[in-house]
Amino acid sequence: MEPMNYLEELLERYPALACVKAEILNAYHILESCYENGGKLLIAGNGGSCADAEHIVGELMKGFVKPRTVSEEFAKKLTEADPERGKELAQKLQGGLPAIALTGHPGLSTAFLNDVDGDLIFAQQTYGYGKPGDVLLGISTSGNSKNVMYAMAAAKALGMKTIGLTGKDGGQLKTAADVTIVVPESETFKIQEYHLPIYHALCLMLEERFF
Repeated sequence: MEPMNYLEELLERYPALACVKAEILNAYHILESCYENGGKLLIAGNGGSCADAEHIVGELMKGFVKPRTVSEEFAKKLTEADPERGKELAQKLQGGLPAIALTGHPGLSTAFLNDVDGDLIFAQQTYGYGKPGDVLLGISTSGNSKNVMYAMAAAKALGMKTIGLTGKDGGQLKTAADVTIVVPESETFKIQEYHLPIYHALCLMLEERFF
């Protein structure tokens, strides 16, 4: 299947998302360019959006709907590196698109919360991990999550591209990110119900493009 077919399938299943088709496509192109140039994706969110951040990493860093077997060249290197374990690694390792959820580092997060400022935890991680050409995806149902907005500022200063995924009126995130997908809902749980199929479609499109 061509990557764009997944976008069309998304809109067939969720017609209400037709209003953000252009933004989804622009977000895909930002991510495609990032991975073409050896970059990585950082993802920030709170609560349900924290779970979404981890979910996205799970879809990008291993096979989603396609097998992502290692190349013959790398399989050979694995067996040369470790004749005992290399064959199993070659059979079971899967290609990944580098992605880091900024939500899963409790040691760092609690240290920064205790020693500096809890609102800046995502910004600190963005500053530590990010480089020009990388992408920050900020997920906030209101578009006003303070820690996500600080991370957006840090990403912009680093020369990273930024994507927002939100709802309601888009909040501050709407104008802060390079591309913001504002789903047509105002209640938190309904916004989140639209976020999942959108990021699933983006992950499917990227997997089709690179694997």
